[in-house]
Amino acid sequence: MVNFTVDGKNVSAPKGTMLLEAIRGAGISIPTLCAHEAVSRSGACRLCVVEIKKGNRTRIVTSCLYAAEEGLIVNTKSDRVLNVRRLVMELLLARCPESDVIQNMAKELGVEPQTRFVVDTDKGKCILCRSCVRVCEEIVGVSAIGLFARGPRKTVGTPYNEKSDVCIGCGACVYVCPTGHIEMTSTGDKRKIWGRTFKMQACSKCGKFFAPVDQLKFISKKTGTPLSDLTVCTECR
Repeated sequence: MVNFTVDGKNVSAPKGTMLLEAIRGAGISIPTLCAHEAVSRSGACRLCVVEIKKGNRTRIVTSCLYAAEEGLIVNTKSDRVLNVRRLVMELLLARCPESDVIQNMAKELGVEPQTRFVVDTDKGKCILCRSCVRVCEEIVGVSAIGLFARGPRKTVGTPYNEKSDVCIGCGACVYVCPTGHIEMTSTGDKRKIWGRTFKMQACSKCGKFFAPVDQLKFISKKTGTPLSDLTVCTECR
């Protein structure tokens, strides 16, 4: 265990715990968009910044990537921290002005919706946090999507924006997306995502469509489980 202070409060956490988890575990709120328990951290959104003090030196760090240390002094609400968060929030508002999630977070931080930066009209709700890319690679294991182009033209999607042959339609990318940028529609026996239409499997017991056939085939091949054993939904097992 390591012992440190957060906003004057004594906190203990297992060695190696990131500050974000340790601070939240102590009941102190920290905003973040890109940190998700299912995937590795990127520190992309920069909203979870805190100010730390070691000896006579203070600096701003991203709490999702900085491990708790013995004797560390952490401030989550200093003027310096709040100024960084507000600046980041303004940039996010300029990039994704139509995102309800970002608008609500900006309001909580006291950031006006009228940003001083040039507003983008072609970025949708994507903040390039890479959570969708990471879950597809690290958890699903197919790497159907990635980051493409450079600078202001960088986007997330399938290679060359064409239909991906390796996508299994699982929707994991949708579930980890913090802003709702990725669109997925499921109607009856069809699911549409990333430009493809997937056939859904009906539960062999209740008849409810519950998963794409391609996803079940992928799981069957990966685990060696007979496909027939995977045609029952979780509610009927």
